[in-house]
Amino acid sequence: MRSIARPLLAFLLYSLATTTAAAADLLLAINKGDNTVAIIDAATLKVVGTAPTGPDPHEVVASADGKLAYITNYFAGNGVANSISVVDLVSMKALPPIDLGPLGRPHGITLAGGKVYFTAEGAKVVGRYDPATRRVDWVIGTGQDRTHMVIVSSDEKRLFTTNVASATVSILEQFTVTRRGGPPPGTPPPGAARGAGGRGANGVPPAATDWRVAVVPVGMGAEGFDLSPNGRELWVANAQGGSVSIVDVEKKTAETLSVRFRSANRLKFTPDGKYALISDLGGTEVIVMDAATRQEIKRIDVGGGAAGIQMSPDGSRAFAAVGSQNGVAIIDLKTLQMTGRIATGPGPDGLAWVAGR
Repeated sequence: MRSIARPLLAFLLYSLATTTAAAADLLLAINKGDNTVAIIDAATLKVVGTAPTGPDPHEVVASADGKLAYITNYFAGNGVANSISVVDLVSMKALPPIDLGPLGRPHGITLAGGKVYFTAEGAKVVGRYDPATRRVDWVIGTGQDRTHMVIVSSDEKRLFTTNVASATVSILEQFTVTRRGGPPPGTPPPGAARGAGGRGANGVPPAATDWRVAVVPVGMGAEGFDLSPNGRELWVANAQGGSVSIVDVEKKTAETLSVRFRSANRLKFTPDGKYALISDLGGTEVIVMDAATRQEIKRIDVGGGAAGIQMSPDGSRAFAAVGSQNGVAIIDLKTLQMTGRIATGPGPDGLAWVAGR
């Protein structure tokens, strides 16, 4: 009986863990120390499993259905890193990685319209991967050094990047191109079938889309950033400048404020837009700024240098990865106090939220 009971118990425990991962809200934490992603039940704040990633994982995002995680692998031992890891969050197993070819040193990553957008510092570009076709289907250059983080608007017509070494932000905007060309002699009347050569009903070439790229100077070491919930402002933590730049998205101008920190590398708005939280990798605090007054209002000691920041969608908690503590600090957003820590593994960094399925 014992020989049967033990495998059965192991199977039941595995089934319970995978069922939990498939149904609950999850917090994902990248562990750079052992190249894994920790999968955390957001209700119990317990790690329910881990899965291997590629070399030097940095940032993570989950698919809209919550079944897959995509993780950028920034650096490999041979000096080359050009892949995105894929993890099945239900089985908690690694899937074949995405080979990015010449698009080296991928870092920032986000999801929009069912596609995965990423930066590639080694190529100075933003790329887009389509999981349906399993290929990179679009790339655009920024012309800036160390294109690091990326944000995509919900309609996918605006993209934002920070460019660390250039001390700039890129704002990429899609627009419609009215192609030149009138109807040739003898053009059929409106409503006739589309003509040869890609012309429309009146012989006029159909409209196409293109991108404008605006470069906005900010501060030295522009790195972590976030778009305000109303989409009007982009706040940028300048890691080497001891400052935060606030970019007016429409005017494409920036105001830079002095903020005391050693090396801030993440900035994140609370869901209601009331606060901006800044992690200080070179210190021990998470800095809280009031978004309306643009003033610092609180410093929360998390016990070590903080990196990735993630908010719970209900606005009740924030999470900050603290690499030296091998865990993620839990912050109550009502009291602005640290209330606990999740032991995730060695050197946690990038964080992501997964809505329950």
